[in-house]
Amino acid sequence: MPSILFVCTGNQYRSPIAAAVFLEQLHRLNISTEWTIDSAGTWVTPQLPPYRKAIEIARDLGLDIENRKTCVVSEAALSQYDLVLVMEQGHKEAIISEFPSVRSRVHLISEVVDDLCHDIPDPADAAVDAVRTACLLMEMIERGFSKICELAESLHKPEPGDID
Repeated sequence: MPSILFVCTGNQYRSPIAAAVFLEQLHRLNISTEWTIDSAGTWVTPQLPPYRKAIEIARDLGLDIENRKTCVVSEAALSQYDLVLVMEQGHKEAIISEFPSVRSRVHLISEVVDDLCHDIPDPADAAVDAVRTACLLMEMIERGFSKICELAESLHKPEPGDID
C-alpha cells in the first residue's frame, strides 16, 4: 500500500497533526488501514513529544497525537515513503538539496491540494495562531484527500511479493 511522510521543522506540531488528520480520513472513509502514514522534521531533537498545545488542539479536533515522538528526516526514513508532503518551500529545498534522489517524491502540501505554492505557518512563531494552523491543515487535507491519495498511489512502487 502507498505511504506518506508529512514533514515540518520540529515535528512537534504541524506534521504530527497532518499525519493524524490523514489517518482519520483513511479510517472515516473505510480506506485500507495498510497505508503507512507518519511524520518527521527537518530540524529535530529525536524522541520528544509534541508540544502540549498541539496535543490539546489535536484532541479538540478529535485527533490523538499524544504518543507521537519526534523523528528526524533521514535518507533511511525517506526511502520508506512513496510521497513526502512538506509544510514549507524551505523544507522541500532542504530535503532535495540533501537527498536529491527523492526529488520526484517531495511536494509542498499546498501545491498538491490547491495547485498554489504557499507555506503552512509555523506555530513556533508567537505571531502565528496555533489553532488556525491546525484547522487550516485539517481543512486542506480533508479537501485535498483524494488528490493526495492519487499522488501517493501514482508514486507507489510495490515491493516484490506485494499483491495489488
